[in-house]
This record gives sequence, C-alpha cells and structure tokens, in this order.
Amino acid sequence: APGPTTAVSYMSVKCVDVRKNHHKTKWFVPWGPNHCHKIRDIDEAIPKEIGANDIVFSVHIPLPSMEMSPWFQFMLFILQLDIAFKLNNQIRENAEVSMDVSLAYRDDMFAEWTEMAHERVPRKLKCIFTSPKTPEHEGRYYECDVLPFMEIGSVAHKYYLLNIRLPVNEKKKINVGIGEIKDIRLVGIHQNGGFTKVWFAMKTFLTPSIFIIMVWYWRRITMLSRPPVLLEKVIFALGISMTFINIPVEWFSIGFDWTWMLLFGDIRQGIFYAMLLSFWIIFCGEHMMDQHERNHIAGYWKQVGPIAVGSFCLFIFDMCERGVQLTNPFYSIWTTDVGTELAMAFIIVAGICLCLYFLFLCFMVFQVFRNINGKQSSLPAMSKVRRLHYEGLIFRFKFLMLITLACAAMTIIFFIVSQVTEGHWKWGGVTVQVNSAFFTGIYGMWNLYVFALMFLYAPSHKNYGDDQSNGDLRVHNGEELQLTTTITHVDGPTEIYKLTRKEAQE
Repeated sequence: APGPTTAVSYMSVKCVDVRKNHHKTKWFVPWGPNHCHKIRDIDEAIPKEIGANDIVFSVHIPLPSMEMSPWFQFMLFILQLDIAFKLNNQIRENAEVSMDVSLAYRDDMFAEWTEMAHERVPRKLKCIFTSPKTPEHEGRYYECDVLPFMEIGSVAHKYYLLNIRLPVNEKKKINVGIGEIKDIRLVGIHQNGGFTKVWFAMKTFLTPSIFIIMVWYWRRITMLSRPPVLLEKVIFALGISMTFINIPVEWFSIGFDWTWMLLFGDIRQGIFYAMLLSFWIIFCGEHMMDQHERNHIAGYWKQVGPIAVGSFCLFIFDMCERGVQLTNPFYSIWTTDVGTELAMAFIIVAGICLCLYFLFLCFMVFQVFRNINGKQSSLPAMSKVRRLHYEGLIFRFKFLMLITLACAAMTIIFFIVSQVTEGHWKWGGVTVQVNSAFFTGIYGMWNLYVFALMFLYAPSHKNYGDDQSNGDLRVHNGEELQLTTTITHVDGPTEIYKLTRKEAQE
C-alpha cells in the first residue's frame, strides 16, 4: 500500500486589499483568471504606501492543475512564519500573533467561493535568534517553532482558499512586538488516496469475516446446557467491539461531507482499546486457580476500573480537541502553554501507564504458566490418548498466551507511536516515520487474534469416549471430551479450568 499520508508545502501569496472597507466579503485568489493584485516582497509595500492591514496572505489548496479528493479523508495544516530581525521591531517575550483567517471552497474553477469558516486565530510565537542582535545582522530570520493551524475531518470539495490577515492595532496591542513577518508558509498533510482504498478494502473484507465467526461462536455457546461463563461473554464482547471498528462506514465519507468522521473513528478505536485491555486482564485472571470468586466481573473492578477511567479521560481529551474542531477548524489544544503541557503530559503518562500495564500482564501470564506447569505432574498417570489430548491442550493454551503477549506489546507500541506521529507536527518534535505496512499489519493482527480466540474457545460438538485412567484430574468415566483444536468443553467451562481444578462459580 502507498504511504498513509502526504505532506505538501504551500507558500502564501501577498495580495493587496485596496478597498476602503475591508469588512466587505471579497476573496483574494493567488493565481488564476481572477487573481489578486499582489506584491513580491513586504519591502515593496513601504514605497507604495501599503499598510499592514491592507495585505492579505492568500493560499490556494491544492497547487495549480491539481484537485483535492474525498479519498484524502482529512486535511491537517501547520504554519511556519518567516520573521526577519529588526532592531526597532524585535519579537517581545511571550509574543502572540493574531490572525484573521477566512476559509472558502468551490468545486469549479470558475464558480464563486463559498465561505466555510471565519475565525480570529491567536498563536503564541516561540522564536530564537541565534546571531548577535546587532545592526549588521538585521534581515536575518528568527528560528521559530511550527504552529498548529487547521484540521478538517473531510475533503468534500475540489478547491479550498485561505485568506490570512495580520491586523495591526497599536492601541489594543494587537500584532505589536511580533517582529517583521516576511512570509507565511503552510504544510498541508492529507491521507493518500491509494492508502484509503487499501484501508477500505481491508475493512470491507474483514467485517463479514469477524461477524460470521462471532455469530457462529455465540450460537455454539447458546447450544450448551449451562449459561455462558464470564470468559465466554468477554470474548463475545471483544468480537462485537472488533466488528464495530471494522464496519466500513468510511465509504459514506466519499459521498457525504461528514467532518465528524475523525472523531467517530477515535471513539470506535477507544472502545476497542478499552475492551482489548480489559479482556487480557480477565483472560489471564480466569485461568489463575489461586484466585477465588471468579466468573463475576465485579472481581476485576480493581483492574478494569482504571481502564474505564482512562478511556473516559481519553474521550474527554479528544472532545476538547476534535469535538471543538467540528465548529472551528482552527482550534487546537496545542496553541496555549497549558494545553500543550496537558497534551504532552497525557502522551507521556499514557505511555508510562501502558508500559506498566504490559509488565503487570507479563506477571499474570507468568503466574498462569507456573500454575499450569505445576499441574502437568498429573499427566503421566493418564492413558496415552488422554495424556496426548491434554498435552496438546496445554501447548495450544501456552501458545495462545504468548501470542497474547506479542499482540499486547505491538498494540502498546502502535498506540505510543501513533500518538507521537499525530503530535509531532504540532509540537515540532522528532519526526517518526510510520509506513502503511505498520498500520495495516496491526489492524490485521487484531482481527486475526479475535478470530482465533472465538474459534479456539467455541464449544466443540466433537467428542470421544473416556478411557480407564483419569489420573489426578478427577474426570469421571463416560465424560465427553473434545479432541479438536478448540479449548472449550462441550457442557462445562474450559478444560484449562478443569486442569487447574478451577470450576466456574455460577
């Protein structure tokens, strides 16, 4: 598959607004049949008596002879200011640039522009000047951090236009002490159309696959003469959450202007994360016979509770960012010092908590292995057929536990890397390159893991007769036992339960 995203650089064109009343609606187009009157450099404005309030920085999206497409899914823009050093116009401490930004769209090169958003966009400047502040160094540029600018959750139109003004009001101290801004540059990031098609195809193929195995699994459970145990219910819930994240509702974004798709995707992924993390805790806990009062979700409140609280905090955090962007695409929690610190703290704390969770999960898996190894001493007393059956069962279970650890490790790495990748454009950190194979591989791994769980833990209709020796497992004569690749007994809890003398408590 192609790379997940593409970054395109845009240089703004400096248009001149010669009207007396700047508040009247007029769009300044940088090029084309009705392009604006423009100047090449800010220095041209002084002899022509063009004031700062008369200059409009215009950016046309996309570049000439190109079109945007709904297959791009979203648009994220970051902003870079080129600020020259002047002795009489230096950047003051904690300087803030205030931009008057208008966004418009059209679907035909000769159609009228339709306003999409108009906001006052404040951004704090974080610039340093590496050379001595002396007259001979005037004209050199400051080194400024990139600034988050805009995010739109759909690309429903072919052409977009940005008009950016930097209004100056010395009485109100607006755009005073921000240096001499020479140019405004933007970097637009959007999803690759080729990657989108591969992603949609995967979802379309995997949705019926997981749904069919989920229906088959629950049908096998309901055919039993007993009610489902907790582990079986949780596996079914995991299948539902996997199906929910698989449903390719993104197909509708090709024909509809649904700007909430990014937020909806985050919610779906958050539900799956919460279910997956909770499942691993319950999955290990239900196979540890040293613990009592199992088969009740209340027994796991200490482990599942923090996961639920963390997921709720993630939801609130996302609503504060992408929820607000539904009405104001220029809003970003990264624009304030407090917001940036909170966002960075969230990424760091989430990464630490996930690493601690993984260590705790490894400890639980170690305990399960230790308990099962202790029970393997019962196997030599059995007949050959039954011993081979349980040896195969134990091997498959251990293999599944190791796959669980590998899946957990990859999921945690994916979460941390995706958070850093999403944030690096916003806080100017180290760029992390994530290719499409990583995204599609993790997504495919989740589906394969859930599929395998439901297949292995579905009760089997196949059985074989009991033999004379039941060893130390207290299996009565005539008891039906499966001899398949699955792990669940026909009418009882999992055979691993029996192996560990851990009958499910109703």
